Amino acid sequence: MRRRYLAVRVESEASVNREELTDAVWRAVTQLFGEYGASQVGLVVIEYDEQNGRGVVRCSHKAVPMVKASLASITEINEKPTAIRVLGGSGTLKALHK
Repeated sequence: MRRRYLAVRVESEASVNREELTDAVWRAVTQLFGEYGASQVGLVVIEYDEQNGRGVVRCSHKAVPMVKASLASITEINEKPTAIRVLGGSGTLKALHK
Protein backbone atom coordinates (compact mmCIF):
# COMPACT_ATOMS: atom_id res chain seq x y z
CA MET A 1 0.00 0.00 0.00
CA ARG A 2 1.32 3.43 -0.92
CA ARG A 3 1.29 5.81 2.00
CA ARG A 4 1.29 9.56 2.50
CA TYR A 5 2.39 11.49 5.56
CA LEU A 6 0.65 14.68 6.68
CA ALA A 7 2.21 17.17 9.09
CA VAL A 8 -0.49 18.59 11.37
CA ARG A 9 -0.74 21.27 14.04
CA VAL A 10 -3.31 21.01 16.83
CA GLU A 11 -4.56 24.37 18.08
CA SER A 12 -6.42 24.04 21.37
CA GLU A 13 -6.90 25.85 24.66
CA ALA A 14 -6.08 22.67 26.57
CA SER A 15 -3.32 20.14 26.12
CA VAL A 16 -4.24 17.25 23.82
CA ASN A 17 -2.43 13.93 24.18
CA ARG A 18 -1.79 11.35 21.46
CA GLU A 19 -4.70 9.06 22.38
CA GLU A 20 -7.19 11.94 22.39
CA LEU A 21 -5.94 13.09 19.00
CA THR A 22 -6.17 9.59 17.53
CA ASP A 23 -9.69 9.08 18.88
CA ALA A 24 -10.86 12.46 17.56
CA VAL A 25 -9.47 11.81 14.07
CA TRP A 26 -10.98 8.32 13.86
CA ARG A 27 -14.32 9.65 15.09
CA ALA A 28 -14.28 12.39 12.43
CA VAL A 29 -13.40 9.95 9.63
CA THR A 30 -16.16 7.58 10.73
CA GLN A 31 -18.75 10.35 10.99
CA LEU A 32 -17.96 11.75 7.54
CA PHE A 33 -17.32 8.55 5.57
CA GLY A 34 -18.79 5.72 7.62
CA GLU A 35 -17.24 2.42 8.63
CA TYR A 36 -16.39 1.42 5.07
CA GLY A 37 -14.65 4.73 4.36
CA ALA A 38 -12.72 4.51 7.63
CA SER A 39 -11.52 1.03 6.70
CA GLN A 40 -10.03 2.39 3.47
CA VAL A 41 -8.03 5.18 5.13
CA GLY A 42 -5.30 3.19 6.93
CA LEU A 43 -4.90 6.01 9.45
CA VAL A 44 -2.09 6.05 12.04
CA VAL A 45 -0.72 8.89 14.18
CA ILE A 46 3.03 8.35 13.72
CA GLU A 47 4.40 11.18 15.85
CA TYR A 48 2.87 13.73 18.18
CA ASP A 49 4.49 16.35 20.41
CA GLU A 50 2.07 17.60 23.07
CA GLN A 51 4.19 20.64 23.90
CA ASN A 52 4.21 22.06 20.36
CA GLY A 53 0.92 20.53 19.25
CA ARG A 54 2.55 19.14 16.10
CA GLY A 55 2.39 15.65 14.73
CA VAL A 56 2.51 13.36 11.72
CA VAL A 57 -0.43 11.33 10.45
CA ARG A 58 0.02 8.44 7.99
CA CYS A 59 -2.73 7.38 5.60
CA SER A 60 -3.31 5.70 2.25
CA HIS A 61 -2.38 7.82 -0.77
CA LYS A 62 -5.93 7.49 -2.08
CA ALA A 63 -7.41 8.71 1.21
CA VAL A 64 -5.51 12.01 1.57
CA PRO A 65 -8.54 14.18 0.64
CA MET A 66 -10.72 12.19 3.04
CA VAL A 67 -8.25 12.64 5.89
CA LYS A 68 -7.84 16.36 5.21
CA ALA A 69 -11.61 16.83 5.23
CA SER A 70 -11.90 14.85 8.46
CA LEU A 71 -9.16 16.87 10.16
CA ALA A 72 -10.83 20.12 9.10
CA SER A 73 -14.16 18.94 10.53
CA ILE A 74 -12.80 18.54 14.07
CA THR A 75 -13.99 21.47 16.19
CA GLU A 76 -13.47 20.16 19.72
CA ILE A 77 -11.55 17.58 21.69
CA ASN A 78 -12.58 16.88 25.31
CA GLU A 79 -15.20 19.63 25.08
CA LYS A 80 -12.49 22.24 24.40
CA PRO A 81 -12.50 24.22 21.13
CA THR A 82 -9.86 22.70 18.86
CA ALA A 83 -8.71 23.11 15.28
CA ILE A 84 -6.35 20.82 13.39
CA ARG A 85 -4.40 22.35 10.51
CA VAL A 86 -2.56 20.40 7.82
CA LEU A 87 0.88 21.97 7.40
CA GLY A 88 2.00 19.82 4.48
CA GLY A 89 2.18 16.37 3.05
CA SER A 90 4.72 14.02 1.50
CA GLY A 91 5.33 10.47 0.40
CA THR A 92 8.22 9.98 2.84
CA LEU A 93 8.93 11.05 6.41
CA LYS A 94 12.36 12.34 5.41
CA ALA A 95 10.91 14.75 2.85
CA LEU A 96 8.15 15.79 5.24
CA HIS A 97 10.63 16.79 7.95
CA LYS A 98 12.56 18.97 5.50
